[in-house]
Amino acid sequence: MTIEQQLMTDDTRVQMLKALADPTRLQIIRTLRDSATELSCGDVGETCEASKSNASYHFRTLREAQLIQVRKEAQTKYIQLRRDTFSTFLPGFLDTL
Repeated sequence: MTIEQQLMTDDTRVQMLKALADPTRLQIIRTLRDSATELSCGDVGETCEASKSNASYHFRTLREAQLIQVRKEAQTKYIQLRRDTFSTFLPGFLDTL
């Protein structure tokens, strides 16, 4: 791995760890981990007792850290965990929640 690749990987790790350093975002991750399918943003927000704007902020932070994937269908957005990211950068993390 080149130094540039290592720095990019380190930047990605830092962004992920910052995203996970919040109780609400950890609850979002738990909710998604326990779901067998993708969930609507509204359902996750209600489960985590977050206002729509607060939940939107947390979803954006997690998406930018590549921890969740967002799909839009009509006016509804659906989210799911990016398990590949967790297995690559944070193996075993989901089992500890």
